[in-house]
Order: sequence, then structure tokens, then C-alpha cells
Amino acid sequence: MSRPRFHRGFTLVELLVVIAIIGVLVGLLLPAVQAAREAARRMSCSNNFKQLGLGIHNYHSAYKRIPAHGIGTTVAASNPRAYWQESTGNTLFCNNRRLSTLVGILPFIEQQSIWEQIANPNASRTDGDLSAAIGTPTTPWAPMGPTPGTIQYIPWTYEIPTYRCPSDPGVGLPALGRTNYAACLGDSTYNTRFGPWNNRRTGAARAESCRAGHRGFYKPFDNKGRFRDVLDGLSNTIAMGEIATDLGDGAVSTSAPNDGSTLGGNNGAIAAVVANPGACDSFADPERPQFWLNGGAQPDHSRGFKWADANQMYSGFFTILPPNDMYCGRHNAKDLSFPAPMSSRHVGGGHILMADGAVKFITDSIEAGSRNAGNVWLNGTGTQAPGSASPYGLWGALGTRANKETIEEF
Repeated sequence: MSRPRFHRGFTLVELLVVIAIIGVLVGLLLPAVQAAREAARRMSCSNNFKQLGLGIHNYHSAYKRIPAHGIGTTVAASNPRAYWQESTGNTLFCNNRRLSTLVGILPFIEQQSIWEQIANPNASRTDGDLSAAIGTPTTPWAPMGPTPGTIQYIPWTYEIPTYRCPSDPGVGLPALGRTNYAACLGDSTYNTRFGPWNNRRTGAARAESCRAGHRGFYKPFDNKGRFRDVLDGLSNTIAMGEIATDLGDGAVSTSAPNDGSTLGGNNGAIAAVVANPGACDSFADPERPQFWLNGGAQPDHSRGFKWADANQMYSGFFTILPPNDMYCGRHNAKDLSFPAPMSSRHVGGGHILMADGAVKFITDSIEAGSRNAGNVWLNGTGTQAPGSASPYGLWGALGTRANKETIEEF
């Protein structure tokens, strides 16, 4: 009589071994997959910058000037308003010349539909309540809109894909429309919140101060910049740089420190960082140097939160402190002139757009001189005198447009 044959299955130990092997293989594969995804995001980020470079050049071809950073509409000269004031009441019909370069190049990066909404009268509101429009229900927003912090003006709330780096996870309120690309304002912060003309800030002395301090590709509040002004050469001058948007985590590169008020009042804080861009070094957490010890201030006024706003907190940067360094300033740093650094969510550095349209990746370790060296400004002496070479090494030289600093390789 033959014995019945039984089919032998897996034992529990064998099954656990197989599961463990699969887990190890997945663990080995996951970092490679993540790295591949980040490489794709980084390439997409670079491609966005190339589109912005083409937009700048096409704008210059059309209008024979660089798209201004700090431009727009104002109220009557008899009732001037300072640039930092938001649109309210009867001033909702102007934007105080607060619009960034990202507004002007919209038609040149295939965003004509958004440009049409901005350039023409517009009666729509974010909350949809047309009866609450300006003045009466039949009165629309004026062409070019109100100041960029006006949440009821729909165009300022748009998230424009070309202005976002896929590596940055920031999304939603308290930001309006975020951006990861910022205008290069040079290597000097003094008076970069002003222009030769700026609402209540006028006069020959102000214009002279601006000429001494506005050393970057973009000259704030000046709509007369041209490629011919870039005497160092377009291939040697940074036009724009990448910035990371704030995530509300108190990171030093995307928010100002709560302790920043100890730098003094507005004028005191401005003077402090002109003399020493590293004035906030003691405010960083010794155990987590990439974060502020007492957290970041003004959560609704943080890095990259308004693509349409020309204030450097939102859409500008300086080549003073190296990439991913600290945004040194006081609590209302949204409006003042502080050494806003370039930053990114990439490992080890971030992208820059050269004025000739080339896109390069700059590392955090780029040679940047002394973080405690004073800025070049109107009343500076020695190495701070107007027209001096950048105190911030290779990084500073890349940010200036007319200092006769030709960069062979970096």
C-alpha cells in the first residue's frame, strides 16, 4: 500500500527570511528612487529659470530695457504714500510701485492671460462678493491692481508653475502666490528699499545714495536699466537667484529672527547690517544653527510669500552672505533693507540665472569674503567707499554689474 504524499509549504522562518530580504532590497532601492526624483525636480527647477531668462531677454528686445523691479502705479502727487504702505480706502486704485520684475515678464513666459487680468480693470474678488468691490459694485480694480498683499485681488493669489521650484514643498496661507525665484539686487543693502524716485522719498541726495548702493543687475524702483549698463558682461553678472519659501519652522534663511528688534529701530537695524551683515549670528540656535533660537517672526511676512511684491523678503536677494545663510534683520524685515541671502531646498546650494540666460548651480561653500565686512555705500570709506570692489569675494563680484570684476570660472 502506497503512502499518501503531502506537499511541503514554507515554514514561518523561511517566510520571515524572505520578507526581511525584500525589506533590505527596498531599503537599498528607496534612496536611489528619491535621489532620482530630486534630480528630476532639480532639472525642472533649472528649466524654469531658463524660461525666466528667455523672458527677460525677450522683454529687453521688445522695450530696450530690463523689466523693472519696483514699478507700478501711485496716487496723486498731492497725496504721496510711502512704498511700504498697503492699499486701503481710496488708495486701492494704486500699488505704490511695489510690483516685482515677475509681474512685468508674465507676457513673455506664456502667461498672457494673467497679464491681461492685471493690466486691465478687474472687478472680481477672491471671496466672490462683487457687492464688496471698491467703492460701488460697478467700480473695478484699477489696471495693475493694488499692493501685492491685497488678498481680495485674485491675480496676486495665483500659484504660477514657472515661478515655483518643484523641490520646495511650501503651499497655502499665510502666503499668497509663492515664488522660488528672486531678483539679484547686488552686494549692498543700503537704501535698496528706495529708488531715485520713491513716493515721499525724493531729492538729489536720495538719488546719489541710490547710485552708490544699487550695484546689482536690478536697480530697485528704477525702470531705466539696460543690458548696456552691465559693464562686467552679462555672462559675469547674476540676474536672479533661487530662494526657498518659508515653512513656518523658524529657519534662518526664510524668516527674520524674533530677537532682531535688539538691533535697534528701523534706522538702527539698517545701519547695523550695513556695518556687519553677520549681526544676527548670536540669534541662531547653537544646537541647530539652521534655525533661530527664539523662532522666526512675522509668519505672514516671510520668504517668497508674494511673487508680485518687490520687497526683498518676497522676491529679492543680495550676494553678501552665501547661499542658505541667515536672513538677518528685525521683526518687520518685510520692508527694510537686510542681507537677504539666496536659498533653496536642494542639497548643498542653489541655482542662479546669469544675465546672459545661462543657469548655474552655486554651492553653499562659494568664496564670499568676510561675513562681518561692511557694505559699500554712499558715506563709506576705505573698502566701503562708493565704487569699491565687492567685500564679499567671488560671490559678491558675481552680484555686481559694473565693478570691472570679470569672472573666468566658478
